[in-house]
Amino acid sequence: MGTQNPSAPPRAQSAPAADPSRTRRHGGGITHDNTRHTTRFVVIGNHLVQHKELSLLAIGLGCHLQSLPTGAGADIKSLAARFPEGPTRIAAALRELEAHGYLRRERHRTETGRIVTRTVSCNQPHASRREPVDTGCPPAKRTPPRRTGHKALPAVPQPGSKAPALLQTALDLLATLRRHDSRLLLSATDTAHLVPGVAAWLERGVTPSAVRHALTTGLPDEPLHRPAALLAHRLADRLPPPPPFRTPSAAVPPPRHPLLNCEGCDRGFRAPETESHCRDCRTAVASHP
Repeated sequence: MGTQNPSAPPRAQSAPAADPSRTRRHGGGITHDNTRHTTRFVVIGNHLVQHKELSLLAIGLGCHLQSLPTGAGADIKSLAARFPEGPTRIAAALRELEAHGYLRRERHRTETGRIVTRTVSCNQPHASRREPVDTGCPPAKRTPPRRTGHKALPAVPQPGSKAPALLQTALDLLATLRRHDSRLLLSATDTAHLVPGVAAWLERGVTPSAVRHALTTGLPDEPLHRPAALLAHRLADRLPPPPPFRTPSAAVPPPRHPLLNCEGCDRGFRAPETESHCRDCRTAVASHP
C-alpha cells in the first residue's frame, strides 16, 4: 500500500465565486487601453456604472441620458425609436433610475396651456428625499416633497342660466369624455366642479360636439395625473365670446277692422268692408242654403 500524501486536499477545491482576486491570480480579467478624451465626452460616476441594484439596461440608459444635450428628446417614444428595446423595457428602466435618484420627471404648463413633461437627468443620486445631496442639477428646479391632498381646481366660467336641462346636457357631455380618451375618467366631485363651465359654453351657442372637441383634442401624450385640472383650464382659457346681440323683432299687431252694421240683423260688428253680414248671420245662411 502506498503512502498517502497528508498535504494533498481530499478533492479539488474551487475559489469562492465572490472572490474577485481569483481571475486576477490566473492572469485573466479585463485590462484597459485608454486614450484621453479631449472632445465629445461625458463624465459618468462609478456609482452609476457599477451600481449593484440597477439593471444593465437602466445603467446604460442612465449613461445615455447624461450624455444628451439639453432639450434632446428623452421620453419613452423617443428612446424606443432610438434603441431596439421596446417601450415596456425602457419605461421600466426609467422607473429604476427615478427610484434611485438619477432621474426626475417634472410637469410644466406652457403659455398655451399645454402640459408637458420635462425629464431631469442628475449625475448623482439623492441621498434622501428630504436632504438631497448635490446632484449637479440647479437647486431651484428640484421637485419639492409631495404633499397629501390636491390643490383646488382652477375656476371655470359660470353660466347666466341654471336651467336643469342645460346643466344636465353639460353633465352628460362630461360623463362621455372617457369614451374619447380613457384618461378623462372624472370623479363625481370633479364633474360637479366642471359642469357650470361646460354649461357656459353651451349657453353661448356652442354645440356639445364642438365643446367635446375643444376638451379632447391636442392632449399631451404623457399620463394625465389630474385631468380635471386640465379640463378646467381649457374651459376658462378657451371660452368663446357670446353670440352677437340681436334686437328682438317687434310683434305685429292684428289689423283693426272698421265697425259695420249687419244687413241681416242690423247688429254692429267689425270686419273687412267686403263683409255685409256678421259671423252669426253668415253661419245661419251657410247652414240653410
